Amino acid sequence: MHRRLNIRRSGLLVATLALALFACRAPRPLTEAEIAAGTALSSVVADRFQAQLIDRLQETIASDGMVAAIHVCAEEAPAIAGQLSAETGATVRRTALRNRNPAAVPDGLEAAVMAQWEGDPLEPGSGRPRRHSVVERDGGGERLRFLRAIPAAPQCLACHGPADMLAPEIRAAIAERYPEDRATGFAAGDLRGAFSITWTAEALRGALARGG
Repeated sequence: MHRRLNIRRSGLLVATLALALFACRAPRPLTEAEIAAGTALSSVVADRFQAQLIDRLQETIASDGMVAAIHVCAEEAPAIAGQLSAETGATVRRTALRNRNPAAVPDGLEAAVMAQWEGDPLEPGSGRPRRHSVVERDGGGERLRFLRAIPAAPQCLACHGPADMLAPEIRAAIAERYPEDRATGFAAGDLRGAFSITWTAEALRGALARGG
């Protein structure tokens, strides 16, 4: 009888220890303060991405012409995204409903958010690009997702305007590099795409501890 009691007590002790160990390892949910700080940091990262890309496009167009800008968007934009991802710990990229680069196809959340923005990518009143942030939760933990709209600027239309209005050399360069291109037919102010930034809870806390 005593032996059975000891076995039961041992079993309860093991179960209790296992539950305690699981509780210690369970990921700590992001706090409201962390979500707010992460959203603000994501906005800064998106602004940096846009500023660096615009600088490179302007430099390239001034020195090598508009056709060379296609190379910047194809090669240098992903490199900028990679550099920002490595620096921050987030996953940084561009995406679009009508994508040019096959790697820019949106996932479900990105597609749903951009579909809501398609009629008007600017916030009423401020005129700033729309932003969206949400925390996704699943068995792998939490992720902070952030998107910021990219409205088509007038200078973008040289490569993204109506196809029949593009210069022949630009049409040829796009067709050669992107035979399945879907990113023409835009007007100034249309939703061109979005900056998409994804943080795991661990990566976000690390970035916030480093001061961004």
